[in-house]
Amino acid sequence: MLQALVIVAAGLWIYWPVLHGDWVWDDNSLISQNALVHDPAGLWKIWLEPTSLIDYQPLKVSMEWLEWYLWDNDTLGYHLINVILHLVSALLVWKLLRKFNLRWAWLGGLIFAVHPVMIESVAWISELKNTLSLPPFLLAMIFYLDYEEHGNWRDYILALGLFLAAMLCKTTMVMFPVIILLYACWRRGRIVWNDIKSSAPFFGLSLVMGLVTIWFLQHHAMGQEIIPLGGIFSRLALVGLTISFYFSKCFLPTGLLPIYPQWPVDPPSLMEFLPWPILGGVLWWLWTKRCSWGRHALLGLGFFLINLLPFMGFTAGSYMNFTWVMDHFLYIPIIGLIGLVVAALGQMKEKLPAVARPYGIGMVAIVMALLAWESHGYSGMFINEETLWTYTLEHNPEAWPAHNNLGKALLQKGEVHEAMEQFEQTLKINPDYDVAHYNLGNALIQTGRIAEAIDQYKQALRINPDYTEAHDNLGVALFQTGQTSEAMSQVERALQIKSDDAEAYYNLGYMLAQTGQASEAMKQYEQALRINPNFAAARNNLTRLQTLQKNAPAKNSQ
Repeated sequence: MLQALVIVAAGLWIYWPVLHGDWVWDDNSLISQNALVHDPAGLWKIWLEPTSLIDYQPLKVSMEWLEWYLWDNDTLGYHLINVILHLVSALLVWKLLRKFNLRWAWLGGLIFAVHPVMIESVAWISELKNTLSLPPFLLAMIFYLDYEEHGNWRDYILALGLFLAAMLCKTTMVMFPVIILLYACWRRGRIVWNDIKSSAPFFGLSLVMGLVTIWFLQHHAMGQEIIPLGGIFSRLALVGLTISFYFSKCFLPTGLLPIYPQWPVDPPSLMEFLPWPILGGVLWWLWTKRCSWGRHALLGLGFFLINLLPFMGFTAGSYMNFTWVMDHFLYIPIIGLIGLVVAALGQMKEKLPAVARPYGIGMVAIVMALLAWESHGYSGMFINEETLWTYTLEHNPEAWPAHNNLGKALLQKGEVHEAMEQFEQTLKINPDYDVAHYNLGNALIQTGRIAEAIDQYKQALRINPDYTEAHDNLGVALFQTGQTSEAMSQVERALQIKSDDAEAYYNLGYMLAQTGQASEAMKQYEQALRINPNFAAARNNLTRLQTLQKNAPAKNSQ
């Protein structure tokens, strides 16, 4: 009981700075400004109209839908849920490691709770997909180990169901059946036919969910982005460097960033292939020791590498436009290395002389305190957009998404000229970033430079012709310059692309009202209110038009 309290207390202290933190990065687009999450019928659409999702994560989006109706725009509830789920996972890591008879299994749960690379997954609200998917993943593993030990089919069915639940939160859990075979090899020294039969349903689920994910990536997430991975040799170099980077951050978690500098790999240098012979040599050495301690090391390292496989760089991901690596990809793989550390410490304690053991325990306590202190400080960086991206740019000035996001934060504060500097810096680094052109256009509008804003919106649409908000705001800007017909065409185009855009319906209604088409304007305001019942400006304008229409006959009769 005391050990569990230590894990919970340490976790709460670490994440205390961010509990009242604001939305950051894509939290707004995924939660606070997501029409699907706000829709009263959204829960049914999530499951029955999966094409409404950006990524196929229906269980995670359902949880966000529920949270919105519980907390609305108050971020405290969202942060608390993430922290609670993380602490539950820490306790489950402890329980899982106990299955392997590790004397210091509790320490493994504590390391998981306090490790700095976990901060990004827990402090970033929309990384709920990590914190929500891990408990069922760990429970699936625990039940599968119980099935292996006792042969109870109830445990097997529970493991299969929990694995499916985990994938419905985050489909990169597909590596679970490979872990099953790795465990079989660790336990028996080989994979037998019964292991293949037991893992087959898990592989079947992985295949189906993997194909669904690939379809969603091709049709939603990737869009027209070109990911600079290069040829086969560049990819091999990238994979090796990625593995070494993640491994180093697990054991030396300093200098953590939301966006790390993107090292060049196309063409790769000879030194960039160095991680491969090192990794190969380590695996060969462990294989030669597989009849003793080597098999335990292969289990832990294998767990790390297998779960890291989807993020190594073999396949492209949208994040690779600005960085190769992100901390939240370590949320599951690190458990394998934690298990290795716990096992090694247990062996060291047994071999240390009794007089030296208190010093060893003291060293472990110091390391844990340092990890917790580092995590506590880093979690405070996620308190709001301005803090997070200012910190990022201090360590990685070339992080163009950070410049853009800092610009948005400054624009919301009314610091328009400072925001414009950030957007311009973004475009110096990445001239083809449509969002930065759009944001710069918004800033120019606020300074009255309408013609320049129009040019920025057009630049954004040149890069991304289906950019709904750019069409909408271009229409508003054109209307301000008297180009009424073209303005309405742009807003209508926005609605063709995104039929549930309340802002676009409002803007079209305003334009129609200003050109004397009151009846048509009211229809647009009503549609905006159907999508967003809390749209105060649309309600006020609709009420005013209705009042004017009601009073019009009386005026005509006088």
